Amino acid sequence: MKAVKIVRDPKTIKILADLVRKEILRLTAIQPLTETQLAEKVMLTKPSVSHHLQTLRQAGLIKITSTKIGRYGILEKYYEPVAKLFIEDWKEVPPELRRYFLHSYMERLRGMLSVLYLMAESCGQKIEITSNEVEQLAKDVAERIAIVAEKYEDIETDEDRETLLLKIYSETLKTMIIESKWKKFFSKIAGPILKEAFLNRYA
Repeated sequence: MKAVKIVRDPKTIKILADLVRKEILRLTAIQPLTETQLAEKVMLTKPSVSHHLQTLRQAGLIKITSTKIGRYGILEKYYEPVAKLFIEDWKEVPPELRRYFLHSYMERLRGMLSVLYLMAESCGQKIEITSNEVEQLAKDVAERIAIVAEKYEDIETDEDRETLLLKIYSETLKTMIIESKWKKFFSKIAGPILKEAFLNRYA
């Protein structure tokens, strides 16, 4: 399976701004699933899931990877996405949808930053991260993550999608750490941890 597909078409980006469709893509990236299996996992009716699958197929985001005869002689179709990850080109995201996607970036970053917070706390240090900092960080990540992810577009991979996503987020943040705009922020949150690590190493 392709590692990444950068979504540059505003109409397709709009299709991705739906929690059920995003969940279908996430689940089928783990393993191919039938319409019946998906209906059970997302707790929707088969007709509803069928509608979402049809929309995703028409947009070129999902495909039938295999078929087999199931119970009662019914032909079961197994679906999987065309890529592990779909990353929207921020320049093409319709303005009315930007808040939706920005929320997803903020949630992902909160998870990553909370790890640093706990590490600092375990070192007896305290770091403060404001709401404005998280939102601005999310905006900057959103603007450049597609650029970082472009190199993965033509790569076939069996890597777990979460591992791949963390890798791309990390590489995106790495491009930001050295910028003057963010240097102070990253120094603030990583400084206490690095200081404690240095003291422990040379104690």
